[in-house]
Amino acid sequence: MSAIITDQFRILSAENFIASVASTTNSYYSFVGLTNSTEYANNWEQTPPSPIDSFDNYHDIWDTVIALKKINLSDVRQIVRKIEWNSGTTYDMYRHDISRNNLSKVSNRTSLYESNFYVMNSDYRVYICLHNGTDPENPNGKPSLDEPTFTDLEPKSAGQSGDGYIWKYLYTIKPSDIIKFDTIYYIPTPQNWNTNEENKSVRENANSDSSGQIKVAVIKDRGAGLGEPETYTNVPISGDGSGAEATIVVGNDSTVESITITNGGKGYTYATVNLNLAKFSGNSLPSFDVIIPPPGGHGKNIYRELGAKSILVYSRIENDDLNPDFITGNKIARIGIVKNPTFFDSSNLLNYSKASNTYAIKLSGDIETAVFSPNSTITQTIVGVGTAVGRVVSYDNRTGVLKYWQDRSIVGFGTGSSELRNTPEFGYDLIKFSSYGGIIEGTFSSLPIDTNFVGFVTTIDSNINSGTYNLGQNFKNGLSNPEVEKYSGEMIYIDNRPSITRSQNQKEDIKVILQF
Repeated sequence: MSAIITDQFRILSAENFIASVASTTNSYYSFVGLTNSTEYANNWEQTPPSPIDSFDNYHDIWDTVIALKKINLSDVRQIVRKIEWNSGTTYDMYRHDISRNNLSKVSNRTSLYESNFYVMNSDYRVYICLHNGTDPENPNGKPSLDEPTFTDLEPKSAGQSGDGYIWKYLYTIKPSDIIKFDTIYYIPTPQNWNTNEENKSVRENANSDSSGQIKVAVIKDRGAGLGEPETYTNVPISGDGSGAEATIVVGNDSTVESITITNGGKGYTYATVNLNLAKFSGNSLPSFDVIIPPPGGHGKNIYRELGAKSILVYSRIENDDLNPDFITGNKIARIGIVKNPTFFDSSNLLNYSKASNTYAIKLSGDIETAVFSPNSTITQTIVGVGTAVGRVVSYDNRTGVLKYWQDRSIVGFGTGSSELRNTPEFGYDLIKFSSYGGIIEGTFSSLPIDTNFVGFVTTIDSNINSGTYNLGQNFKNGLSNPEVEKYSGEMIYIDNRPSITRSQNQKEDIKVILQF
């Protein structure tokens, strides 16, 4: 028994992902995290380890997530491979019959979507190649010499070189989409192709009432001994459709010089040029390949026509004093996507534009000169309970806010592949920091908790730092929980990468490609 998952299923899956992001019943977030990557693997910077797909790993990752950024519908697009037009390159042409039994003639691919049958020009306009100059003397087509630049709705050649190419204009990538979704290897397709007004004329020109309208026929054999030069008009095209006709020109050498579709007809899923009705005669009759358009016609459904079975998800991470969830001064070595995380200690879907996933402590005393180094440990002795241990994510000496996490390594469980991983005999119970415990001890500094502090905002008046600061998290008695319920939702994408250090004056564009 043999079976396949079709490309059409993958395209449908990509479309369903877009619809899932658009749904108000869902909430998608990108995230950044893992400040201490080399403690997970010594050679992380050179060769980041492949993520492990397990529930245990999801929990470990959640412990090291720093902050999340909401993904909106405007942040996702179906994408296709980037194939740029270059003079002198021979491109594949659109064919309905490319398969493992009939490879594309130029790129030798086993499917249409893997072949190079469309291009993006230098002005970010996208065209499909309906004819690449294929004929009996050039069975693999010819080099393209004229860059297509027109936006006419009907297919045509791009210039006067006679390279034999016929192009069909599809769409122009908008500048805003170039910024978000253009990459080295992929280009975006337009959002909401089937309903948007911007591409309406291209869709309507596909003429769904005449689905199966023929545009191109290719000469396979020119024939021989066809008589004097003659132009045969209204040559019928037979098949399961109706109305299509062609004009065939016989040249001075008594062979077919050209064939042009003059009436595309409608309803064809297979077709052939009917030479008997054209009253052809000769020593050897010519033969042709009639190319069947995609369902609905060229331009009707851009996602099916170009094979948009991948998604690009875009997030821009910026520093914002009004909501400082994304820390600076430390590294990040992991990004990912989570679906439907919830608010802390709640079953309600998270809906903030940005959210912090770290615990935080508001310190008092000499906060401006205190030093709590990134990734160093902090401790607090709690009488009658024990010692709480945390790992510093960041410290702001303007506000006295120290962000930290408590991952499994601080209570004796290994985070890497060491023998300590998941070995409880070396572990201890996790103890939370308390407003009523002792001072916070760091490697270089020790300060008490500002147990009287409540709220999101603090006002500082000192010789070094003065002003009102939004802390991005709600504090009670000097402590703040994450805004997100850890381990909630579904972690659908994880990417380990060489770490980068975030600074106050930088921003990062995160582009995640999901392939279905």
